[in-house]
Amino acid sequence: MPLTPGLVPNIRQTPQGPEGDIDLPEIMVEMIEEGGDMPEVDDAGNILRIEHGDGSVTVSLDGRPIEEVERGTRGGWFDNLIDEIDNSEVNRIVSDLMRGIEDDLQSRKDWIEDRAMGIKLMGLKVEIPGLQGASDGAPVEGMSKVRHPLLLEAVLRFQANARSELLPTDGPVKVRNDSLSGGIETDQQADALEKDLNHYLTAIATEYYPDSDRMLLMLGFGGTSFKKVYNCPIRSRPVSETVDADDLIVNNAATDLANAKRVTQRIFMRPSTVKRLQILDVYKDIDLQTPNAPKLDSLQREEKAQQGLMPESQNPEDRDREIYECYCELDISGLEHKHKGKVTGLEIPYIVTIDVSSRQALSIVRNYNEETKKLPVARKRFVKYTFVPGMGFYDIGLLHILGNTTNAITAAWRELLDAGMYSNFPGFLMADTGARQNTNIFRVPPGGGALVKTGGMPISQAVMPLPYQPPSQALMQLVDNMATTGQRIGGTSESMVGEGKAELPVGTAMAMIEQAAKVMNAVHKRLHAAQAEEFKLLVECFRENPEAFIEQKCISRQPWTEQMFQEALQNCELVPQADPNTASHAQRLIKIMALKELQAANPSMYDPIAIDTAALKAIGWNNPQQFLAPPQTQGKPPPEVQKVMAELQIKKQDADARMIEAKAHEAKTQAEIQKMGMESQHMAAGGLATGGPADKQVDTPVDQMLAQADIMDAQTRAQDVQLKAQFHAMEDRNRDLDRQSRERVQLLNLAKEVMLHPATAPEAERDVAQVQREIGLPKP
Repeated sequence: MPLTPGLVPNIRQTPQGPEGDIDLPEIMVEMIEEGGDMPEVDDAGNILRIEHGDGSVTVSLDGRPIEEVERGTRGGWFDNLIDEIDNSEVNRIVSDLMRGIEDDLQSRKDWIEDRAMGIKLMGLKVEIPGLQGASDGAPVEGMSKVRHPLLLEAVLRFQANARSELLPTDGPVKVRNDSLSGGIETDQQADALEKDLNHYLTAIATEYYPDSDRMLLMLGFGGTSFKKVYNCPIRSRPVSETVDADDLIVNNAATDLANAKRVTQRIFMRPSTVKRLQILDVYKDIDLQTPNAPKLDSLQREEKAQQGLMPESQNPEDRDREIYECYCELDISGLEHKHKGKVTGLEIPYIVTIDVSSRQALSIVRNYNEETKKLPVARKRFVKYTFVPGMGFYDIGLLHILGNTTNAITAAWRELLDAGMYSNFPGFLMADTGARQNTNIFRVPPGGGALVKTGGMPISQAVMPLPYQPPSQALMQLVDNMATTGQRIGGTSESMVGEGKAELPVGTAMAMIEQAAKVMNAVHKRLHAAQAEEFKLLVECFRENPEAFIEQKCISRQPWTEQMFQEALQNCELVPQADPNTASHAQRLIKIMALKELQAANPSMYDPIAIDTAALKAIGWNNPQQFLAPPQTQGKPPPEVQKVMAELQIKKQDADARMIEAKAHEAKTQAEIQKMGMESQHMAAGGLATGGPADKQVDTPVDQMLAQADIMDAQTRAQDVQLKAQFHAMEDRNRDLDRQSRERVQLLNLAKEVMLHPATAPEAERDVAQVQREIGLPKP
């Protein structure tokens, strides 16, 4: 081919395909300027040797590409590149980006208007009844401006519930250990990492909790909020800050942050902060003009009006600088993307910072990691929190769900109030024939009067009150119905679960609560996923800047080193402490109650200590072990069981004593009966005997009758003693039966206590069996 004058051909062979590929190697011919530099590239397209036109040679001695070596002498990968780019190219970039950002602002104009109207619907500004002809269009003087708090209540309830779940007092992070070779040392490392990270977010990064709390308020209101996670050059540590949806400018045609052509953060920055960043070489050190007054949109004006603030500062020197930090993809002349040594024309990620007042670029920084330079992928810096996914980039919030309902109820409220006021204090019409009045406004106090000149006419004919209607009962019922419907769809209705039914099963109560809170449960799962992504970005920042974590005062007293910290981040995963399946504290308590019911139904299948520990944690105690008995006493029966067993032992001893006394009494009675019987027999034998010798005199019949009476009397007394003994024996048996009955009842109570405390069942059963054997009760 013909050669262009001044150019010489440079022939090189491109890398061949994989082994076995039959394609011929591609020969590339490049035309370079005669006397210019002739680079020599490797198979990957990296320049390793350059032959200069003056005969000198530049060679990479360590095998690294010459471009990388030269860049290393200039600075870091994420340094400001604006001084390496031609001024005309910088001006072209700024001009193109400003036009694109203006288009993005126009694409979300309606969204801004709705958001401004929603701020007004919240009723955060105190308003007095309006005057006729006022700017708000009040047709009659004294009309009410009250606003129904339906939207405000829903937003505050959501914020309170989300804060209690996502921002617990002991820290929002817990560590999930994914190491396969776990052990005691790994577990200790994970525990130390969790404690120190929570300490960092609560005590070191003191802005995290109040900033996140504010984000949750605006998230519930508008449906979209953002977190920006980055290494702050001024604070020299990782930071996670809230970016209001109004200040993150994205074209509404985008579906998400990853697919947006531009993502622009609008920052209002103090001039002193800009100067600090210039001193740190984050921004280019150039003179900037006095900031212009910012062009506030309708949302910004309404936010300032609700706070009672002026739209702008009167002193230009006190104004904040409006900065655009644009995350975009550019093909910059001089920093083109190359593949195999050729310029590809691919637009690659950059961060361009622009001062809006002067329209000057302050910095241009790469927004991709060095290891991905072959095919650059943008680094993530923003996390999107979503209430309900919308049809565009910006999502659906309680403003969109309850805005129209709140507007309607507000109008109905005002009508009811105005109807009541005008019904109680009606206006009136006066006859023209009446005498001239000094005023046509009459305010009559209680017990007072007012002079009305009627010109001789009856006052009922000279003055006629306007026929205002009192507040409508139908309108009141409609307001209640609209409020109830709005509360139900907004998740703020009170769930009357099992009202009046104390025996309602826990499972049924859980199902009713789940059905009532289904919308909020879905929102909570989205928040949990977004917070998990936020913590992943925070980990990446710590990997790039481990000194910020190591240098803090750690509460775990773990002697962190950079290698140990990097290893802990590799082995452990940071996840939110909140449970994605539990959106509120009430749901957590209901789950614990259901678990306790299952344990009571099948005590042998569950670990009571583990269940009670989980219950104490659910209630809110961070250290439930402080309430548990020492391990050496956990196997013993509870005090109430021990008391019942002691009472049974005392009663057994009393019964034994009574039994011994009854046996002794019975033996004594038997002995007396035998003695009296022997005496009776002896007396009978002595009285009826003839005496023996012939000279002894025989007893008279009277004596015989007396002796017979004595015998009968002795026998009667013996029978009486025997009857008394039988009566005492029967009473003893009845007392024994009563005692056994009471002891069986106490044994049943003891068994009930054992069921409530399964951990003491084995020992308690042994004690019960022993008591049964001692008191002579049969086994059940």
